[in-house]
Amino acid sequence: MVMPHTKGNPESPLKWTSKSVRKLQAALKEKGYDISHRTVSELLKLLGYSLQSNRKELALKETRPDRNAQFEYINAQAKEFMDEKEPVISIDAKKKENIGNFKNNGSEYQKAKNPVKVLDHDFPLKENGKATPYGVYDIGKNKGFVNVGI
Repeated sequence: MVMPHTKGNPESPLKWTSKSVRKLQAALKEKGYDISHRTVSELLKLLGYSLQSNRKELALKETRPDRNAQFEYINAQAKEFMDEKEPVISIDAKKKENIGNFKNNGSEYQKAKNPVKVLDHDFPLKENGKATPYGVYDIGKNKGFVNVGI
């Protein structure tokens, strides 16, 4: 049940499956085994499986051989413009975010036992829409702004 959904480097002892322990538990129950999801989890650990997150490593295209030269050229141009007191700006946009009181990864200091309360789900609120934060930064002046637009 696990092998068709197993991932990992065959030369590495770390393996993982894309099936949840509850899905495996249900499949085992269909085969007549009475087993809890916690026992399934323990058995997976004994078989060398562990919880794993995705890792961004696969490139759609090969990197260009002159990529570094391109950045060196851009850097030289930026220095030249800044020396002439001309603006050099950097513009960046981030992924769309749901607008609302949703949970975010990370943590902030709060008074003990007083966490910020957020919605109990991450489903988008259609009436609020989504926003795309983007920023413009003037490198020479070390000034910029972030805009959040719908």
